[in-house]
Amino acid sequence: MKGTTVCLDAWNGFEAAAWVENGRLEDLLIDSDLPRPGTIYRAIADRPVKGQGGMFVKTPDGMGFLRQVKGLSPGQSLLVQVTGYAEPGKAIPVTTKLLFKSRFAIVTPGAPGLNVSRAIKDEAIRDRLLEIAHDILEGGQDGLILRSACEFSDTDAVAEDVTAMADLAQAVLTDGAGGVEKLVEGPGPHDMAWREWPDQGDVDGAPGAFARHGVDDMITALQSPRIVLASGTMFVEPTRALVAVDINTGGDTSPASGLKANVAAAKDLPRQLRLRGLGGQITLDLAPMGKKDRRSFEAALRAAFRRDMTETALAGFTPLGHYELQRKRDRAPLLGVQK
Repeated sequence: MKGTTVCLDAWNGFEAAAWVENGRLEDLLIDSDLPRPGTIYRAIADRPVKGQGGMFVKTPDGMGFLRQVKGLSPGQSLLVQVTGYAEPGKAIPVTTKLLFKSRFAIVTPGAPGLNVSRAIKDEAIRDRLLEIAHDILEGGQDGLILRSACEFSDTDAVAEDVTAMADLAQAVLTDGAGGVEKLVEGPGPHDMAWREWPDQGDVDGAPGAFARHGVDDMITALQSPRIVLASGTMFVEPTRALVAVDINTGGDTSPASGLKANVAAAKDLPRQLRLRGLGGQITLDLAPMGKKDRRSFEAALRAAFRRDMTETALAGFTPLGHYELQRKRDRAPLLGVQK
């Protein structure tokens, strides 16, 4: 199946969106019962965590954990935003640095400055977008980033979007007093697809889209840890403490088989983590290869994650020869959304 299709449907009773390119699943968003990243609460400071510089806060969806707290007292009300999905048994990660993000704009309260995405190179377009930003936010305390999706979009649509985000930010910031309350619900998969996958081809939002495009079968295949690569195989297995990735050469016994399998795994790893909704600490048990080949493997890994939207830190090799990553938990884990 040639071409790109964005499918908007449901899976296992949850709203879901899939990006299929040339018959291969490239991205997948599935909702869950967990608080969505981007959700904004009016919270109440509960108790500090000594030695960690953090504080637990009360939210309508349970306890949240706020890092690097200064000048905050128990009982004080504050506005916080969910930054990612909580690990099992842990508090919801939140921050006081609110962002109001849409398809065209990111409004940054308390961080003034009007900026245009560096991906937009045309100076005439940049100037036109900055004019829109100045007209709407000039003299305010909020900052604004105009995203790359603005480049080929109607200026009236961009202006309307920026105005809506600025108005939402102002409404939330003036509603900081009172008890715990959910003020803004984070975006669901359909909204995220519209926001983060602009101009990605045809959109099929009719009921049964996943079945028509084979997405149901692709999701079922993701529930197996085994992945067949161009060279060798890879197993991706989440545990409570970390995500273990085991790379094997398969039937290839040539001297270069280890490097080939590791490079193939590196190229596909961001997609596999994306589709499975995996983050946190990730440890790679690589196929055997010489130390001289490590540079080639790391170059392939860096190139692959450079194209990935999720924040990922490449920590490097351990004394035992494993390779470690740290990845933001910005997706609900696939195996955790089944009812």
